[in-house]
Amino acid sequence: MKKLMLLFIIAGLVFSFSCSKAKKEEVAKTIKNEVKKEMKTDVKTEKEEINPLVVEFNTPFKVPPFDKIKVKHYVPAIKEGIKRQQAEIDAIINNSKAPTFVNTIEALEKSGATLTSTNNIFNILLSCLTNDEMQNSAKIIAPLLSKHIDSINLNEKLFFRIKVVKDQIEKFNLTGEQSKMLNDYYKEFVRGGANLKGEQKERFKAINGELAVLSLKFGDNILKETNKFKMVIDKKEDLAGLPQSSIDAAAQTAKENKLENKWMFTIHKPSLIPFLQYSEKRNLREKMYKAYINKGDNNDDLDNKKNIIKIIKLRTEKAKLLGFKSHAHFKLDNNMAKTPEKVEEFLLKLWKPALALAKKEREELQEMVKKDGKNFKLKAWDWWFYAEKLKKAKYALDDEQLRPYFKLENVRNGAFAVATKLFNITFTELKDIPKYHEDAKVFEVKNLDGSHLGVLYVDYFPRASKRGGAWMEAFRKQSNRNGKMVRPVISNNGNFSKPTADKPSLLTFEEVNTLFHEFGHAIHGLLSQCTYEKTSGTAVALDFVEMPSQVMENWTSQPEVLKMYAKHYKTGEVIPQELLDKVKKASLFNQGFGTVEYLAASLLDLKWHQLTSVEGIDVNKFENDYLNGLGLIPEIVSRYRTTYFNHIFAGMYSAGYYSYIWAEVLDADIFKLFKEKGIFDKDTAASFKKNIMEMGGKEESMKLYIKFMGREPKVGPLLKKRGLK
Repeated sequence: MKKLMLLFIIAGLVFSFSCSKAKKEEVAKTIKNEVKKEMKTDVKTEKEEINPLVVEFNTPFKVPPFDKIKVKHYVPAIKEGIKRQQAEIDAIINNSKAPTFVNTIEALEKSGATLTSTNNIFNILLSCLTNDEMQNSAKIIAPLLSKHIDSINLNEKLFFRIKVVKDQIEKFNLTGEQSKMLNDYYKEFVRGGANLKGEQKERFKAINGELAVLSLKFGDNILKETNKFKMVIDKKEDLAGLPQSSIDAAAQTAKENKLENKWMFTIHKPSLIPFLQYSEKRNLREKMYKAYINKGDNNDDLDNKKNIIKIIKLRTEKAKLLGFKSHAHFKLDNNMAKTPEKVEEFLLKLWKPALALAKKEREELQEMVKKDGKNFKLKAWDWWFYAEKLKKAKYALDDEQLRPYFKLENVRNGAFAVATKLFNITFTELKDIPKYHEDAKVFEVKNLDGSHLGVLYVDYFPRASKRGGAWMEAFRKQSNRNGKMVRPVISNNGNFSKPTADKPSLLTFEEVNTLFHEFGHAIHGLLSQCTYEKTSGTAVALDFVEMPSQVMENWTSQPEVLKMYAKHYKTGEVIPQELLDKVKKASLFNQGFGTVEYLAASLLDLKWHQLTSVEGIDVNKFENDYLNGLGLIPEIVSRYRTTYFNHIFAGMYSAGYYSYIWAEVLDADIFKLFKEKGIFDKDTAASFKKNIMEMGGKEESMKLYIKFMGREPKVGPLLKKRGLK
């Protein structure tokens, strides 16, 4: 730039003296060329330094440029995204033309593209590739976003325009999707505080800001607590009963932590569950189990009890500001169930038969303890161990017999094959494409005619930088923007058994179901054929969103499907019919336990969020008193205790954890139809694809269900599926 300034000074001097026209033209031309050269250099420098999140992605299928994104880019990109969206909002409210669907609702829907993209990428990587720098960025971003969202939802001029459009809805000749989106936006603004005034509005903003930070803190504490626990074993006799796969994985974990000739176990599920199932060392099972169920409840700097009380108090206050009795009433008003009373009635109908079945299972397990030559009373950390023994005794089946047939890559390809047969789509691995971690694999999803449908990232292994569990998210949702189809970029994450030095990743049958489940969510996002992001993919009621994923789980255990993917990792031999028969016979095994621990968590979530005050409440006493009052037996602990219930305190499932079993009523009913027609019946699959998977949230969830099934759901198939009938 100094050189450029010097050229302009020279130009001024030349033109200040009298000289020939030709001379002036020659000097001008020279300067012009030099300026061009200098400006090119300057632009190049700017491009090299520009934030990759705020410009169009120059990548295959416009996936995020992970190879260029650094943690330092997120906060500036979020700020820039907020600035851009605010300018777009200002343009809407300052439009001198009367409010219409296009200049208000559609303009609002199209606003914030940079912010949405950056926030999607940041949130996914915060969950699966976090570190201190990412978590510190999150603490900056959360209040910024909360403040920005409030500035939109509480903008009186914007809400006035939305209300005008809604009041004149008949005038605009809208499609069904547009009408649904208009109503959704109106309701979202009302629920976002648009009708609040003065001090109430300011308090509402403060509550949202506090909740954003508290939820982050809750999740951070659980991740740190999970990574903190390490049980190191240095005596071979303490490995008694453990399968070789578990021993090898523990040896590798120890080696990664620079511990030679030792074995390290953690409370990440792939390490914890086999230990509880097979370890003959009861004292070590107890140690592992208690470490898991006491996460966030150790009265230290990672303790979550105070965070919980603050979160419940703020959520209750917010609900009351909006005119609702409790947070549960506020949340469920947007779901299929509508009220907490209806959900509670539904859950308690299942609770009674499930608890009775669990008590019978407890008696059988206590008898197994006696047969084992022991005289102690069964405890929670014994259940998995003796259930595995009982399953082996009853059905000559255990998870280790199945693992060799469930190589991760085969299972994944089996899920792909099911989707191909049902929905006429294919999956092709992409090698030369940006990835955020070496564990991630990327696939292009296409229709059978070769046309592009979307991109799928799968990331299946646990690591210290990844939260527990399994989930689906979208880096980019499907939409139709300005007449151009925008195809989705979807992410599936899991925490499955890792490969060892001499074995590939071999899954348990539970992990197989989880992979298919999350893949079902992915397909829901990939098949979407909507106009707007607001309605596309998984943008449906919370107690409907789990249905497509749980429907997909049903295919895992079908003999016809198992033969497609369940092949021995060494020999390639298809899983023997004898084993398939055992799997089928054992399908209802331990269902009392599984149903009760899940229902306990669902009811606990609902109870917390029906509170109207938290004055004087002790978190653990509240939990224990409520669950004991329900009759929960001490040998079973709620699937999630309050202090590590990420779904409801750091996720979107507050007052909504019941959604999984609500959706299971729907999925059991739907799969019963597939079984009657044929699990790959073309007409049934085509109807399911058209009326549910492609529809996103274009219509109310129950309408979509009835359109496919021809009637409302029935609970009978679920009771039969879980052995409760």
